[in-house]
Amino acid sequence: MHAAPAWLYPRFVAHRGGGDVAPENTLAAMRAGVAHGYKMVEFDVKLSHDQIPVLMHDATLERTTNGHGEAGALDFGALARLDAGSWHGAAFAGEPVPTLTAIARYAQANGLACNVEIKPTPGLDALTGTLVARQARLDWLGAPLQPLLSSFSETALEAARQEAPELPRGLIAVHLPEDWLALLTRLGCVSIHLLHRELTRDQVARIQAAGFRVAVWTVNEPARAQELLDWGVDAVITDMIALISPI
Repeated sequence: MHAAPAWLYPRFVAHRGGGDVAPENTLAAMRAGVAHGYKMVEFDVKLSHDQIPVLMHDATLERTTNGHGEAGALDFGALARLDAGSWHGAAFAGEPVPTLTAIARYAQANGLACNVEIKPTPGLDALTGTLVARQARLDWLGAPLQPLLSSFSETALEAARQEAPELPRGLIAVHLPEDWLALLTRLGCVSIHLLHRELTRDQVARIQAAGFRVAVWTVNEPARAQELLDWGVDAVITDMIALISPI
């Protein structure tokens, strides 16, 4: 057991920037989160073919852009020419795929905390963890609140730990792993991020008693969000930013 780390992050987090009200993982999404009163956003970062950290959830481009094929197969110049907004609505037509650096600048200018999910192209876990952590360290250099790096990939988190050990890290999982205590300790994590439906009140208490923080995803019903907050979870990640108010 050890004392829980300082937790300076807001309790309400907008999933992929703007939840369901804007095209995910874009600057438009971040603006939507801010417009709805959110002080923290979660978003996904992977590498372009020329190793630029960019915002993208899927391994492929079809769902959220007008591109085709594997996202990691294109250099950033090609990704930047894609339309990442029209799929969500005509008002967002032409919204580009942003770099991590662009989001970092916007976030710091607007006092926005960030949960950077490292989302590697399959097979590039270690490289993605290293380069995303390296870029985050540069982009938030001297910032009063550092980004929280998270990932499903233990390999990516270990690489991030080696590259930028001073940046806080969180492990994402669906179920609480049986070896969660050893795992969080080995990876030097401050938090674990769990699917809310698979979590119990007792688990929250045990995790926090061991000195770790608990974030939950993706909570889209106000009553459930309140129940989890009553359990004492440290952060609720939601798509429903127009329905679940952080104020």
